[in-house]
Amino acid sequence: MEHGTRRRPAGLFVGLCTLDVVQLVDRVPGPDEKLTALDQTVAAGGPAANAAAVFGHLGGRAGLLTGLGRHPLALTAAADLAALGVTVDDLAGDTAEPPTVSSVLVTAATGRRAVASTNASRHRLVAPDDLDVLVADRDVVELDGHHMEVAIAVARAARAAGRPTVLDGGSWKEGTQTLLSFVDVAVCSADFRPPGATTPASTLAYLHEQGVTWAAVSRGAEPLIWSGPDGEGLVEVGPTAVVDTLGAGDFLHGAFAYHWASAGRDGERDRAGHFAVALTRAAEVASRSCTAFGTRSWMFRT
Repeated sequence: MEHGTRRRPAGLFVGLCTLDVVQLVDRVPGPDEKLTALDQTVAAGGPAANAAAVFGHLGGRAGLLTGLGRHPLALTAAADLAALGVTVDDLAGDTAEPPTVSSVLVTAATGRRAVASTNASRHRLVAPDDLDVLVADRDVVELDGHHMEVAIAVARAARAAGRPTVLDGGSWKEGTQTLLSFVDVAVCSADFRPPGATTPASTLAYLHEQGVTWAAVSRGAEPLIWSGPDGEGLVEVGPTAVVDTLGAGDFLHGAFAYHWASAGRDGERDRAGHFAVALTRAAEVASRSCTAFGTRSWMFRT
C-alpha cells in the first residue's frame, strides 16, 4: 500500500504481547478489600505490541514477532492487533496455554497505573527459520528485550542486513549487554539501569561504550535527554492533562521508530536533527496517549 508517492515505512517489533485487563479506580484497594471500578477496557498490551500498534496507527506497516498461542485469550489479543493493521508472527505455535495476562489498575485522579504480570516467562521461543527474509523487508527493527534469545537473533540478522535496530530499554534484563552489541539506537526509561549507572548521563555513557550510536533517556514529564556522535540535547515534554499513563512509554517507542524509519529514507544528512525531531514527535504522541482512558481510545478521538 502506498501513501502518495512514498512507500509506507515498515517496522518489525520483537518482544512481549500480553492481554491487558485494565480497570479505572478511585484508588488501589487494600488487602481483602473489594471496590467497584469506574470503567474497564481489554486490549493487547506489552511494549512491543503497543509500539507496533502506534506504528501502524501513524501510517506504517507494522509486524510483531512474539509468542501468543491459540488459547481464546490469545486470540482476543491477536484480534485487537489485527484491527489496528498489525501483522502477528506467532512463535508460540498451537500451544493451548493462556497468554500473559496483565492486570492493571489505573487511578483516576492521577492516571498512574499499578501492573501485575508474568511478562515473557510463559513461553520459551525460538527464532523462525525465515528470519533473514523477515528482517530484510523492514526499514526498522525494534526490540523490547523480552524473549531475549529471539531478540538477539533478530538484532544480529538486522545488523547483517543493514537494517537499523532500536531498543526499547524499559528495564535491564539478563542478556541485555549481549543485545546492545547489535543495537544502533536505544531509547530507555529512567528505570533502565545498566551496571554502575546511577544517572541518565551515566546511562547514556554506558550505552555509547557498548557501541550504541544514538541514545536517549525518558523521564516521564521531565525532558528527554539524548546524545549521539553529532550532538546532544533535551526534548521537552509538553504539559498534558493526564488521564491514563498506561502504555505511554510503549507509544513513545513506536512513534519514534516510525519517524526514525521515515527520516532514514531521506539519507544520512543531519542525523542529529533527525534524531531530535523523531524524539520530539514521539514525545507528542506519548503525551497525547495519556489524555484518555485505555490504550486504544486516544487513537480515535477527534
